[in-house]
Amino acid sequence: MKFETFQAGVWQTRYQYKSFEPVPVNHEWIWEDPIINTLLESANRALGELNAFSLIVPDIDLFIEMHVVKEAQTSSRIEGTQTGIDEALMPEEHILPEKRDDWREVRNYIDAVNTAITELKTLPLSNRLLKQTHEILLSGVRGEHKQPGDFRISQNWIGGSSLMDAVFIPPHPEGVPELMSDLEKFWHNDNITVPHLVRLAISHYQFETIHPFLDGNGRIGRLLIPLYLVNHGLLAKPSLYLSDFFERNRASYYDALMRVRMSNDLIHWVRFFLQGMTETATKGRDVFRQILTLRTELEPMMMTLGKRGPNARLALNFLYRQPIVSAADLQKALDVKHPTANALLKDFCRLGLLTEATGAERHRIYTFDPYLKLFLM
Repeated sequence: MKFETFQAGVWQTRYQYKSFEPVPVNHEWIWEDPIINTLLESANRALGELNAFSLIVPDIDLFIEMHVVKEAQTSSRIEGTQTGIDEALMPEEHILPEKRDDWREVRNYIDAVNTAITELKTLPLSNRLLKQTHEILLSGVRGEHKQPGDFRISQNWIGGSSLMDAVFIPPHPEGVPELMSDLEKFWHNDNITVPHLVRLAISHYQFETIHPFLDGNGRIGRLLIPLYLVNHGLLAKPSLYLSDFFERNRASYYDALMRVRMSNDLIHWVRFFLQGMTETATKGRDVFRQILTLRTELEPMMMTLGKRGPNARLALNFLYRQPIVSAADLQKALDVKHPTANALLKDFCRLGLLTEATGAERHRIYTFDPYLKLFLM
């Protein structure tokens, strides 16, 4: 299939509405557009640099957890949740009751990402994996009654209040299993020579167009991107998430998807996607570089704490994983007495590493601002 002559699908008349039935994607793809080649080269180079950092940074998993939290918060925000990254890192008892529904959705996303990445060790990227991840995503939150873990068996729509005024109506439910089966085959088809990042761009478009679930399609579709990259060995660790790019360019993102459906303009979408890959991978690389710089600066400080130095280094590693903590968190993580945990917190505050965030006399919360701000840029 050639990008320049691509026909995205057909509008099928249903009762009082028309659904968009996309064409299958599991076949060879070619293009003449030279800009795609240039963008593909840049994206591959940036992705390789990001992956190199994820391989050389010591204890990389400490920092990957913050990438996951950032992704969960950003991807959920696109869907309307209002949880900040600082709140996402706090235990539920510190969240205002009226904000706990949003908080649970973000925490579900974190659990879904972590479980899916773990599952990739024994289960390849597949519809089965996406369904399992979807079930975790919607467990106990607002979408829990919308067939968590199963493809939809009823018609859904995007935008508007009903099928009558919808912005876009995905394919009829009877076609979803076959379309998703075709997409899964596309992920693993070794008989075609489509570059992975182009294949991924097409896959994200196709998934969002099929909209196979009743709820959570945006989040699962964005999560599909790092799962694909890890599954195919383009990333050793799940360190790249496009939600931040999509959220900052939200209107352009939705417009690019719709241009494929309405005008068959796949070239515009692939260009947009590859640009996002380059920007996001470059930003991720820079964050890892800043983490290494920060770590180099902070390690000598631990040596100034005398006999508390060994516990201080353990505490610092814990803060990289959980940059918002209480004395009880530190006490449990380090298996130390409460006075020891408090003394370490005071040391870290004196060194300018922690800031007390509550102003309370008891149950104080401390934030590791020099590290946390790296994920807010």
